[in-house]
Amino acid sequence: MTEFFSAFIGQLTATSPAEWVAVVLALAYVWLAANQNRWCWLCAFISTAIYTWLFWQVTLPFQAVLNLYYMIMAGYGYYQWNRQSGGEDIVRSWPWYWHAMMIPGLLFIAWGLSLWAQGQFNSDHLLLDASIQVVSVVTTVMVAHKVLQNWLYWFVINLASAYLYAQSGLALSACLFFGYVGFSIFGYLQWSQQWKLQQHDAHAYR
Repeated sequence: MTEFFSAFIGQLTATSPAEWVAVVLALAYVWLAANQNRWCWLCAFISTAIYTWLFWQVTLPFQAVLNLYYMIMAGYGYYQWNRQSGGEDIVRSWPWYWHAMMIPGLLFIAWGLSLWAQGQFNSDHLLLDASIQVVSVVTTVMVAHKVLQNWLYWFVINLASAYLYAQSGLALSACLFFGYVGFSIFGYLQWSQQWKLQQHDAHAYR
């Protein structure tokens, strides 16, 4: 255990300035997103641009491609949130059966991608890497369209990502995504409150 913590502290002290900037901006993104502030997307764009480069350096190809996708979605998310005055929009909720059908399909796609990548990349975490990528792609679309359940997806994704990054030598990013787990809960509570208010207003006007 002592050796583990020593190695972990060593990774933290060796963290590059680029990773520090990416982490700070990523924290700003999730805080602003939980509070439905459209400027979260600018923080996301810059942070994910840095992470695209970082993940490619440590041979996490799916994470690199995922963050390139995040850069594109940052522009799309800003457009979607900015359609309404002040960036406000209605929080939506998808029925449970959509998720019950979608999740197995996404994991099957991830499994197929990991099999393909075995001959392309030398990594021990391709299945986890691919699973995080595939599920995150859909979850980011859910954020852009303000689907309440996105925060539940991020809860699981963030736990898995924290483990993956710790195994890949990105200790600071592992800490970031472990912290994201708490932000996922906070974001869900914030959006759930608005969802309940919307439901109350809808019933009041009937």
